[in-house]
Amino acid sequence: MLIGMHVSAAGKLENAPKNAAELGCETFQFYTRSPQGGPAAKIDDAVAKKFRTACESQGFKRYAIHAPYYVNFASQDPKIRHASIGVIRQELERGSMLGAESLMTHLGSARGTDDRRTAVKTTIKALNEVLDGYRGTTRFLIEIAAGSGLVLGSTFEEIAEIVDALKVAPGALPVGVCFDTQHAFASGYDLRTKPAVEATLKKLDKTVGLERVVMSHANDSKPALGERKDRHEHIGLGQIGLEGFRTLVNHPKTQHWLFMLETPKDGKERQDIETLKSLRA
Repeated sequence: MLIGMHVSAAGKLENAPKNAAELGCETFQFYTRSPQGGPAAKIDDAVAKKFRTACESQGFKRYAIHAPYYVNFASQDPKIRHASIGVIRQELERGSMLGAESLMTHLGSARGTDDRRTAVKTTIKALNEVLDGYRGTTRFLIEIAAGSGLVLGSTFEEIAEIVDALKVAPGALPVGVCFDTQHAFASGYDLRTKPAVEATLKKLDKTVGLERVVMSHANDSKPALGERKDRHEHIGLGQIGLEGFRTLVNHPKTQHWLFMLETPKDGKERQDIETLKSLRA
């Protein structure tokens, strides 16, 4: 089990491992393009080699990419939906060039349709287009959402339904899941105590399957349990608290996870990493 954080790759991609090392990360997450949109900087063999060399020099073997936020696989606008498909497939290919272990993405929103079932079916169809023929080395992950509005993927059952319906190419990596602690907590899954964590992981295993979960976005929560708002807090300063994170990082069924912090960028990033490390037995 490794502990890291989302870091900036502004300027050039090899800045990401450098920034991660300076914070004391054991792993890291980054964007390969602007999360708000616009053209992505080209990644060729030379760029990929520089990035991989920077990772090796800083001792990083496992790292991940976060997809842009503007993707929406459930959009009723074909242009938005097809653009989302293209961007995520491109990110998977870029991740494979860079040696990224995984790429995680949010699914989008059912806004624009009163039929959530239709939105789920549209999402499944779009994701199968993303995965059609893909045999790269970067694994595709779906991130659980906080459940605000008509956002998809805020329940274990919905995540499981979507993952179960996806088809990967023969010999390709299976689709996985990213468990965001703040999003899960805001969606009503309690993580505040050891018994609560045990119960939530049991539900996660029964629905999604813990073997599919390979990463956690480790974030405390400003909103209360079930408040359905996406607002992150520093570890131990939010509604989840230290006991919940201590249980999570030491649980025997989470030891293969990458724990990636996405806590507020206000100068306390290193403290969050040290706090999470201190909770690890």
